[in-house]
Amino acid sequence: MNPVVVLLVGVGAAWESDALRRFDGRRDVVVLKRCVDVDDLLAAASAGQADVAVVGIDAPGLDAAAVDHLRHHGVQPVAVVPADAVDAGRLRASRIGIVGVVDEAALHLLPDAVVAALSAPGAPPTMPRHAPPSARPDAGAPPAEQPGPRGPRGRAVVVWGPAGAPGRTTVAAAVAAELARRRRRTILVDGDPYGGTAAQQLGILDEVSGLLSAARLATAGTLAEGFTSVQRGLDQHLSVVTGLPRADRWAEVRAGTVEHLLEVGRDHGDVVVDTGFSLEEDGIDPARPGRNRLTLEAIGAADELLVVGTADPVGLSRLARGLVELGEVTGGAPVRVVVNRMRPTLGWSERDVAAMVAGFGRIASLHFVPDDRAGVDRAVVAGRTLLESGESPATRAVAAVVDALQPTQQPAQQPPRPPPAGTGTGTGDGRRGLRRRTAGRDRRR
Repeated sequence: MNPVVVLLVGVGAAWESDALRRFDGRRDVVVLKRCVDVDDLLAAASAGQADVAVVGIDAPGLDAAAVDHLRHHGVQPVAVVPADAVDAGRLRASRIGIVGVVDEAALHLLPDAVVAALSAPGAPPTMPRHAPPSARPDAGAPPAEQPGPRGPRGRAVVVWGPAGAPGRTTVAAAVAAELARRRRRTILVDGDPYGGTAAQQLGILDEVSGLLSAARLATAGTLAEGFTSVQRGLDQHLSVVTGLPRADRWAEVRAGTVEHLLEVGRDHGDVVVDTGFSLEEDGIDPARPGRNRLTLEAIGAADELLVVGTADPVGLSRLARGLVELGEVTGGAPVRVVVNRMRPTLGWSERDVAAMVAGFGRIASLHFVPDDRAGVDRAVVAGRTLLESGESPATRAVAAVVDALQPTQQPAQQPPRPPPAGTGTGTGDGRRGLRRRTAGRDRRR
């Protein structure tokens, strides 16, 4: 049997010399190179001569992309975690995709872990039966059937609509604002891969994209810890994860980021996601998934789906085709249709529209938002949500949508709605006509 060829990255850690000594005593393991850093490790792995990489979990540059690179070249990673932060080290290792983990206080198990990583790629290495609990891959984690204490989780409401600007962002922002008005902690996520507009619509001036920041944290395995840093607070209950600053930067959001973002967001409250329009699988290279995966990931992870279409003939035609396409990719979440910009000048009633839509998919509920061009324009120009611009038929229609989303979770006493439209844009309530939200990052956990 050929020995297991190892690349070692200790970055000057105290355990490095001890690990080398233990490898020297084994005939089935040989150290090919001591790498100076993670970049050196990745370059050495690309040569295709190594089998396993042993690396300190706190090595700079060790992230999910680095782990993917190692596995792409047939190198299985094994992480050494600090003895004084075993649980945190194992958690970070799991988030970036490393299953082989050894406590630096139990380095006598490292050679066996290296051999096990090669014999069972992609699976947790099998430790000897005499291994102490602190050195096993599942050490420090609660049993699957006994998760740690956690408060009630929020739900992910994904807002989608076909091409043609049916009002996805406006509806998503209005739904998020209504949830927040009901004192529900709410995070609005701009996940449009074609360049989101939620920041501009809500008057947020920020050079840092919340979505790109979340992508970097997810790659590093630290999104849960740094989640508050990717949000911009609008009020006590509502915050926003801003979208891509340019449409061409979608490639910086790795596969799985949106799904992970929703999972973390649910621990903080309700998540409302504004998505793109296309449901087409556009990935040609499996290693470089297509742009539309951001939308498809959000839809697949949704607890509720809001499908937005316009009430005109072209919009309804696109909505009907979109419902058929959506039925092929949805993860089973209830689909609720919002027909936007409903107006009597079209010549048909809500019943007529309902009959047109009914035959194109299983719909949990159908809602109509009246055309309120004056109210929407007022909100956009002022950099506010539709709700903040004053009560109107459109805001009441959005409230009915939220009632359908969470019919059993109404608060006992709701706060008063904002002053009606027409009260001006002065500074009596601390607001300006064109409010630019630069209050900074949301500090709430």
